[in-house]
Amino acid sequence: MRTPTAVVTGASSGIGEATARRLASLGFHVLCVARRTERIEALAAEVGGTAVTCDITVEADVARLAEAVGGRLDVLVNNAGGAFGQEPVAEADLDAWSRMLELNVVGTGRVTKALLPALEAAEGVVVFVTSTAAETAYEGGAGYNAAKFGERAVAGALRLEIVDRPVRVCEVSPGMVETEEFSLTRFGGDTERASKVYAGVEEPLVADDVADCIAFVATRPAHVNIDRLVVRPRVQAANHKVHRTS
Repeated sequence: MRTPTAVVTGASSGIGEATARRLASLGFHVLCVARRTERIEALAAEVGGTAVTCDITVEADVARLAEAVGGRLDVLVNNAGGAFGQEPVAEADLDAWSRMLELNVVGTGRVTKALLPALEAAEGVVVFVTSTAAETAYEGGAGYNAAKFGERAVAGALRLEIVDRPVRVCEVSPGMVETEEFSLTRFGGDTERASKVYAGVEEPLVADDVADCIAFVATRPAHVNIDRLVVRPRVQAANHKVHRTS
């Protein structure tokens, strides 16, 4: 019996790393994909997978990824992405906006395009990991909102375009997830500012919570498509409505 295969982008930390572990525990051979070779090699060794160093914004890297995948792929988890900055539009760092769009939208599109034939051959599923930033705009979020709204649009258009093919197109949209790097990256390594994001928030989501959702979506029967799953911690009713204890 053929071992099912999965590609997880952004697997060097956070949700991607947790998802690679979760899919491996379910019997997938996981291609752990990220830019940081040392991290993904350690992860791949631990879960019995394969490390593929890849910057999804670089065409040649994605071509090498497609070669490593080969002719069949059961699951693609488009997790690589990120937020840079949280300035209002009047003070926007437009270079940061360009980076977010290139990574979250164009890079994700590049990977999906390259691996779609292998997904079709295996009658597989692609899971886009977006964000509740794609649910509604918020102050200071314009660049990231645009990137995640854009990624959602890619998923939605793809689902319409390939409805006649045996590939499911799904989306997982997480809310507040406390991971080791997301907010630090967003605020340029400012630990104090990053820590304030979760100040007073009892039990935000953690990476394993989202990984469980991704694995659930990816392992439904072939006729079942989870168009979109929105997951937040209980204390977050909306992007702007979070209960804090202090």
